[in-house]
Amino acid sequence: MPTDRFKVDVEGRALELSNLDKVLFPKAAFTKGEVVDYYTRIAPVLLPHLEDRALTRIRFPNGVDGGSFFEKNAPAATPAWVRTENLPAPGSSKGRETIDYVVCDELPTLVWLANLAALELHTPQWKIGAHPDVMVVDLDPGAPAALKQCCQVALLMRDRLARDGVAAYPKTSGKKGMQLCCPIAGTQDAEVVSGYARAVARELEQTHPKLVVSKMAKNLRPGKVFIDWSQNNAAKTTVAPYSLRAQPVPAVSTPLTWEEVEAGAAGKRPSTRPYTAAEVLTRVAKQGDLLAPLLDGGPELPTR
Repeated sequence: MPTDRFKVDVEGRALELSNLDKVLFPKAAFTKGEVVDYYTRIAPVLLPHLEDRALTRIRFPNGVDGGSFFEKNAPAATPAWVRTENLPAPGSSKGRETIDYVVCDELPTLVWLANLAALELHTPQWKIGAHPDVMVVDLDPGAPAALKQCCQVALLMRDRLARDGVAAYPKTSGKKGMQLCCPIAGTQDAEVVSGYARAVARELEQTHPKLVVSKMAKNLRPGKVFIDWSQNNAAKTTVAPYSLRAQPVPAVSTPLTWEEVEAGAAGKRPSTRPYTAAEVLTRVAKQGDLLAPLLDGGPELPTR
């Protein structure tokens, strides 16, 4: 066996890891071995957010500077022990009626994906066979607006949702924006969830027109924060909490406290730079999973 390939046992599953010294984040000299190590160590808080969800991966076989591809279908030579689910694929770019999605319910699957350089992990707001149990509000700043303005809008959104009894939990996107994740009952379809998010976004646009935009037209976004309510469409996915992102450094979609969001709204961290894998591991060791409440369910959304 070549020296760059290693057989390992992960919770009773036989895996072969390869090219662990290959640098995937060149500016940070962060290797595939470090990617595997990060996902292994973050697994206790990450896996509950992936459980029972159809997983879309973005793979970077030659690193973040070397091109990438989306992967929904289970790849060739997927181990027999990896859970897959055959699901409808509306709007498939390849004309498929169904896709064999990978479902990452256990550590061996996560390590297998990391070894494939699946750096980014994206999930829908619903579990397989169920209605959405999470509503996502995506906050996308249009330059010169930045994460500082996202934090300001996040506070407005948090307070507005609270009036309807909906709790919101913030995280960075790992790039320039952030998301609010709201646990909901899982009894309403995606159209209802998306409609509610759209109504709230429009309301905030009306009350804060210099800061918020709810329409998708890009020419309306400069200097404002776009509240992307469409993330709740059944066909959409959102980057999972604790997923790596393809940035110059190994940035992570990082759960935040509301105190940090308030600081960010005032121009302090987290508006300066993304949190890295090492920082997130330290944060989790101290704070646990700040998004654990998402796993406990929430209320039905008001209908209008």
